[in-house]
Amino acid sequence: MSHDQSRGDEHQQYLTFRLGDETYALPILAVKEILEYPNLTTVPLMARCVRGILNLRGSVVPVVDLAVRFGRAAGAQTRRTCVVILEIGAGDERSDIGVVVDAVNQVIDIPPAEIEPPPSFGARLRTDFIRGMGKVEGGFVVILDTARALSIDEIARLGFDTASDGVRAA
Repeated sequence: MSHDQSRGDEHQQYLTFRLGDETYALPILAVKEILEYPNLTTVPLMARCVRGILNLRGSVVPVVDLAVRFGRAAGAQTRRTCVVILEIGAGDERSDIGVVVDAVNQVIDIPPAEIEPPPSFGARLRTDFIRGMGKVEGGFVVILDTARALSIDEIARLGFDTASDGVRAA
């Protein structure tokens, strides 16, 4: 890929992963590392979607179960279950957060021309969590908006109202 091709969209490469029987994608530039499912420390009074925290080289990193965040049941832990460590935020306000996924698939290129806007209805998760729908091999991959889907402020508020982690209207 030439430098000119990447100018239109800084996120042309995506890490794809599975949650249940659905495939999602995250901008590769947000991904710091992928860990085998670690031992987590649970924290009382956290939102249901927060499985706990982990110590990542001396830093406390919250770990969010994406399935629960999206209003679904937690997936069963398997040998392919892992935690993807992401850096989210903007400017100087950056933080690390881990997300539990059923399996990591691969890194793929999705040209900006192959990304459709989020559907206005019919999606199985909040449309503000979706950055776009990437056309891949005759199907679609849901490209997540990490800043919105993993908003630390919103998840922290959910600790006080755990009835509807991922399904509350924005």
